[in-house]
Amino acid sequence: MRRVISSYLSERGVNVRYAGVEVSRETNKGCVQGSIGGPLLWDLLLDPLLWMLEEMEVFCQAFADDIVLVFDGDTGLEVEVKANRILAKIDEWGVRNKLKFAPHKTCALLSTRKLKYDKPRLTMGSVDIQYYDNVKILGLIIDGGLTFNDHVGSVCKKAIARYKLLARAARVSWGLNPQVVKTIYIAVIEPTILYASAAWAPTAERMGVRKRLNTVQRGFALKICRAYRTVSLNSALLLAGILPLDLRILEASRLYEIKKGVSHPAVMRDREVERMAPAIEDPHPAEQAELGFVLVDEGTYADVVDSHVHRIYTDGSKIEGRVGAALSVWEGAIETKAIKLALSPYCTVYQAELLALKRAVDIACKSGAAKVGVLSDSRSALQAVTLSSPHPLAVQTRAALRKAALQRREVSLFWIKAHAGLKGNERADELARGAALGLRRKPDYDLCPVSFVKRILRQDTIGEWDRRYEVGGTAGVTKLFFPSAAAAYKVVGKIDITHHTTQVLTGHGGFAFYLNRFKLKENPSCLCQPGVEETVPHLLLECPIFASNRYAIEQKLGMAMTGENLPSALGDKCRDTFFKYCKYIVEVVNKRNNGV
Repeated sequence: MRRVISSYLSERGVNVRYAGVEVSRETNKGCVQGSIGGPLLWDLLLDPLLWMLEEMEVFCQAFADDIVLVFDGDTGLEVEVKANRILAKIDEWGVRNKLKFAPHKTCALLSTRKLKYDKPRLTMGSVDIQYYDNVKILGLIIDGGLTFNDHVGSVCKKAIARYKLLARAARVSWGLNPQVVKTIYIAVIEPTILYASAAWAPTAERMGVRKRLNTVQRGFALKICRAYRTVSLNSALLLAGILPLDLRILEASRLYEIKKGVSHPAVMRDREVERMAPAIEDPHPAEQAELGFVLVDEGTYADVVDSHVHRIYTDGSKIEGRVGAALSVWEGAIETKAIKLALSPYCTVYQAELLALKRAVDIACKSGAAKVGVLSDSRSALQAVTLSSPHPLAVQTRAALRKAALQRREVSLFWIKAHAGLKGNERADELARGAALGLRRKPDYDLCPVSFVKRILRQDTIGEWDRRYEVGGTAGVTKLFFPSAAAAYKVVGKIDITHHTTQVLTGHGGFAFYLNRFKLKENPSCLCQPGVEETVPHLLLECPIFASNRYAIEQKLGMAMTGENLPSALGDKCRDTFFKYCKYIVEVVNKRNNGV
């Protein structure tokens, strides 16, 4: 190994070609930039420093060649003594290892609530370290007051710049499709805002930060639902089908904390979240056996049965909100054992399939058979085991397979089609259903999947959004169609949002009452009768000009056109017909009001 590394670092050169002239120089310092082995060599070099700092009880975090040190004390002098002592040790370590630190590039940040204090004087290698109002660490801007206002301002500025580029290609009646705009928002803008949200999530609860986030989100929401700029944020968010950013930040923060083991009793109660196994716990590559599974069809199934006298069929099932798994152990043509397993109701079928696979391999190891076949109809579970998934059940199954190999037992994995009439598989499916519906004992597996945690957090987010929407003083017309934001969130995604649709659902469009508000029309009255304002509710429900159209739509929908029935008109069976009626009215009214 030493000779390999020596060869890697020897006979290196740098070639520079400019203006037709090439110059070469030999180099014998540092790691090769961009090389595969460079990061590993750097880690080996820096690791002793990190151990030294840990032994000195210094809070330290390192990422590549960026190191963050945190010192605390009751006075500035106490912090100064601690920090300078450690910085001197780091400088000495650098001299011993022929590394030169750059004190002039090192940034110091002071955070305190004291009104009167002496600022610590920090030096490294006889060079003073400068203080800054904020520092940027891995993309997160931290200020001395820990307000994170600078970070919020920075990410909002980035998002607005991207919105301006997008706005050129997404107009009301032409340009990018609203679904494309929504995809860009979810895939680009939200991750930009949510980055490192676990560190600054409490800041999102402040009104000033919420206003900044609303400014960013409002522009995208208007583009997604193709609404006028005068539409309220409440209406725009609901019709765009996107959640308020401040609530998304809190949701992402809670999810991160739960994954890291932070207790959230209101969300988790007495449940424990399922955590992926860390890569550091994987066996050494030299000890990892190549795993795979064989696809079995009707033509090759008989050969598998003949070559594997001992077989174990596995299956998982979720019925009526209950989850179970089962194993059917066969010897030749006879079932010798049937095992049912219970899982908590919040578990998934995927977890049930993995649990059944794990138990099957455990049984294969304990049996006296030298050759056992494990057959499952879950391809995803088999791939998780064979493709080194970090799922804890998959990790345990691979460990059991290695144990079987050490015992000179051949345990083979097979994938068979579900509901193909194969006797063993049908029996395992029957047992799994029985386990899900019939078992009333303590679960064999009760770790909560992350998907369930996400669902609970999303329900809480939608619930808070629904409360805001209900008490908000805007979106009056939208509330006629969608009294609840929670119910609307499930429906809006199914609606083909167009310019005409948005005019109806917001009341902002080429209607006389709306145009009069902005001094674009002298009279807000409808053509049917002076003094009656031309609004969306009037046009859809009362205007005699469209009485025949209203009667026809009532016959088709089987309901009267009243304010109470408007939410029902947006149901799955009525929606398309109702929107055709709305589109006709909007086109007529817009054309009548000078084509606005």
